[in-house]
Amino acid sequence: QVHLVESGGGLVQAGGSLRLSCLASGSTLSMYTMGWFRQARGKAREAVAAISVSSKSTYTADSVKGRFTISTDNAKNTVYLQMSSLKPEDTATYYCAATVLAVTTPNPERYNYWGQGTQVTVSS
Repeated sequence: QVHLVESGGGLVQAGGSLRLSCLASGSTLSMYTMGWFRQARGKAREAVAAISVSSKSTYTADSVKGRFTISTDNAKNTVYLQMSSLKPEDTATYYCAATVLAVTTPNPERYNYWGQGTQVTVSS
């Protein structure tokens, strides 16, 4: 079982950047595929990016492609989401998640473990 804690959210102006971190404990990241999801008020949770920690294969949603990058630091057991050129529509609660599946699936139902979320607010 893995415990996930996100950090790095905050308030940023449009065009700015933020880096979210997700610290995993209780297990090693290499056993999982890790994902970042977001949920805006009144909307369904959607996948932002995912990475297979062992193979380094990635998935990135079209809405953030070219602006967001997912990466891992295995030594720190941490997954990052580097976000740049932020837009007001990126405003949401961002969640880190882990799945034992070896594929970078964007389906939130396939993820077994979730963090508590971190708020990202982008002002126009």
